[in-house]
Amino acid sequence: MNSIRRTILGASFGTFITGGTILRASPAAFDGIESELEFEIPTIKREIVLPPALKKGSVVAITAPASGINPGEIQEGIDALRANGCEVVIGKAINKKYGYLSAPDQERAAEFMEFIERPDINCILCARGGYGVMRILPMLDFGAIKKNPKIIIGYSDITALLIAIYNHTKLVTFHGPVASSTFDTFTLNYFLKTLFQPTTDSGEAQQIVHPSITYSDAHLLTITEGTARGKLVGGNLAMIVSTLGTPYEIDTKGAILFLEEISEEPYKIDRMLTQLWLAGKLQQCAGIALGQFKNCEATSRSGFDLSFSLQQVLEARIQSLGIPAMYGLPFGHVKSKMTLPIGVQAELNTTDKTFTIIEPSVLH
Repeated sequence: MNSIRRTILGASFGTFITGGTILRASPAAFDGIESELEFEIPTIKREIVLPPALKKGSVVAITAPASGINPGEIQEGIDALRANGCEVVIGKAINKKYGYLSAPDQERAAEFMEFIERPDINCILCARGGYGVMRILPMLDFGAIKKNPKIIIGYSDITALLIAIYNHTKLVTFHGPVASSTFDTFTLNYFLKTLFQPTTDSGEAQQIVHPSITYSDAHLLTITEGTARGKLVGGNLAMIVSTLGTPYEIDTKGAILFLEEISEEPYKIDRMLTQLWLAGKLQQCAGIALGQFKNCEATSRSGFDLSFSLQQVLEARIQSLGIPAMYGLPFGHVKSKMTLPIGVQAELNTTDKTFTIIEPSVLH
């Protein structure tokens, strides 16, 4: 039996997980005043592995496991990290060019594994997506990744890396900004509250139960009404489809599946969603959270002017599933984006139009 003593200041209530222990508290325990709880609860074995939270002095390594970048593209990301107390290490692949890749496969894989095994590195932030992550997946040492849990974050092509690592290690990975992203107030806010140790006004770490993270917007489009809970998995639609039939394909059983895409016409979105449906992946979900699908409406051109709209495609492919589904959430190929932890419990409420990360995704 483990004894837990925590001071909670106006915290939200529900299910909290601290070092493998689940604490449940009722609304009556919190009246907006300081409450102190002390009781005995059993340690519950977790299936997932949480990486340590970032804090002042943490070291973030930036590498390019897919395509390369142009000089200066990652400066805003570097500045944001340093402004929040992190040190930054720049990988060698960042400054290389190898066709549409940053560097040859072996070099990209070796640099990624070097940062995994270095004890001074706390987080690996991918420089950008593009293409190339799938090529290095067989070269990764998933055993070493599990033994050295740390924050791994990116989106787009990086989806394949995030899902592969979660599948093979149960390490929570993060679908969020890359180093070349715009770190505006919205993006930085979700990045910090998802990945960083909470601090007091003086900068000292707080020993409090981490609250849930909720996004709400009345303008979100409800495709199917309802509320669903499940582990959060997903990412870029094209990358998820590309790994079907491989050892790295997504597991959607009982999951909240989140999907996003960019610059694909409605018939291509239809084709990819249909492939997921034919593979049985959509039917297994508890709920579906859709991003904003940037530039995915039909373009008019001679001889091919007829098309369904994106909304018609999404509704036709998803409504018949009868599971809660909602469109328009801010993640993926949009300027202002959330950081989504793959593998933790989330709730999708399409009636109230809220999306909530229920569990902490890092160790504090």
